[in-house]
Amino acid sequence: MPATKSKSKASTRSEEPAKGNFFIRWALRAAWAVLAFTVLRWVDSIKERWYVLDPESLHQVAKAAVAAAPAPDDINFMISYIVSNLTETYPESAIALNTNSSEWVLSNAGGAMGAMYIIHASVTEYLIIFGTPLGTEGHTGLHTADDYFNILVGEQWAFNPPSLEMERYGPGSVHHLPRGHVKQYKMHEGCFALEYARGWIPLMLPFGLADVFSSTLDYWSLYHTVRVTGREIIGNLLRGKI
Repeated sequence: MPATKSKSKASTRSEEPAKGNFFIRWALRAAWAVLAFTVLRWVDSIKERWYVLDPESLHQVAKAAVAAAPAPDDINFMISYIVSNLTETYPESAIALNTNSSEWVLSNAGGAMGAMYIIHASVTEYLIIFGTPLGTEGHTGLHTADDYFNILVGEQWAFNPPSLEMERYGPGSVHHLPRGHVKQYKMHEGCFALEYARGWIPLMLPFGLADVFSSTLDYWSLYHTVRVTGREIIGNLLRGKI
């Protein structure tokens, strides 16, 4: 009996430190989680200081490109007009702009397919021409950035329940999708747009790339998307622009 009691006491003493370590580990994890959340909230609150572009100026440029085009569907003229305006407005020391308008990449995201030309990309902003002459539709995705879709050619339609009315956006108009909001959208027939997003751009990439792994297996387009996006982001980081 004395030996049994001794073993029981020893077992109880060994369990007590184990329980103490368990609670200490979880308390440290909780503290790190709170610290990470606090830091991320703070960084999110100051992200505006890294923005270079602004939605209203880009909307004015898009409208001017539509108005100046010799034909309503002359998307090549509009792209050239927009890029020329941006390079005159923003010097190379301010931001990196991709002026190679032949650098188009196929894009599948949220069930919609089109092509994009990446004009600018950084950690907090991107500016692209996106569209297709065939028409497409899909899900906007749930994003950590505000998205501004400036229509250049054709129309974009959108559906935002519980409203059962179709939203319609034509050339010269802008469709703003606030971050955290989702819609169904359709680029009706031939449609191209100047798309500007501001927020945390890397967190949008899984949506833009998921279809490659789940359906299209278009790794060639994936390679070019990553190559061009990475090149532009690094170019802006080297300029001190996040």
